[in-house]
Amino acid sequence: MGPSQAQAGVPTFGRVGIPSYERRCAEIINQTDLLVSSLNDADLRIQVPSTPDWTLNQLLRHVGHAHRWADSMLRDRLPEIDFSRNGAQHLSSYEGERASTLIPWLTDGAASLAEVLREVDPDEMIAPVNGHPGPRVWSRRMVHETAIHRWDVCNALGVPFSLDPEIAQDTLREWTGLALPYAFQRWPSETAALAGSGTVHLHATDVEAEFVIDLTGPAPVVTEGHAKAAVAVRGPVVDLVLAVYRRRPVDGLEVFGDADLLSLLLEHVRF
Repeated sequence: MGPSQAQAGVPTFGRVGIPSYERRCAEIINQTDLLVSSLNDADLRIQVPSTPDWTLNQLLRHVGHAHRWADSMLRDRLPEIDFSRNGAQHLSSYEGERASTLIPWLTDGAASLAEVLREVDPDEMIAPVNGHPGPRVWSRRMVHETAIHRWDVCNALGVPFSLDPEIAQDTLREWTGLALPYAFQRWPSETAALAGSGTVHLHATDVEAEFVIDLTGPAPVVTEGHAKAAVAVRGPVVDLVLAVYRRRPVDGLEVFGDADLLSLLLEHVRF
């Protein structure tokens, strides 16, 4: 067997396990509820190890402002993304707040976002992303934004984290389809080392989720399904998600083939 460690003739599979639009709307609320459930009596002054420039207070404000940014653009039916409305990066003023203040603020924002997503046509070109209807993209983006930062919160507080496999599978799919090309567009100097480098196979072992990232050209090309690659990494889907988001090392995952290429990919792609 080659680097992908699969026998010849293993069939590929389609885009299975994609949460519906309605599921994503509900999941924004669910992920936020799960996030705030760990905040009672939490010290919001602590630094978050996975986002070291932010305290827990600032991370929570980041999540809530991201929800409100998407909400604002959808409610006003903007024909394009308005980055000036995004307060999710302006966090220096947030300190000394209490969880009792932030919990209702977070849950209200998530509920409002889910509400407007349900009110608009999912295929309307509101705040579109790369030519795709904004409601569909933002419904997905805010689920995974909240889920990844929920891990940050759980990790900072030392409490358990889990993620529904269907949602985790879609998180991995979104990373390959949105985060990876965005990194090449947004930070070309950082990703230049990857151009022409090789192919990477992400293979979940607990759900049907496999992605092959072709880096042999100037920009990444991603296909879904099984194929041999220069390097393959296998493991539970949640662990793969945390690895590509640089929340955990690849130690403990199965890596076959060019491990240096995998390290290069994870080193140079951020989102």
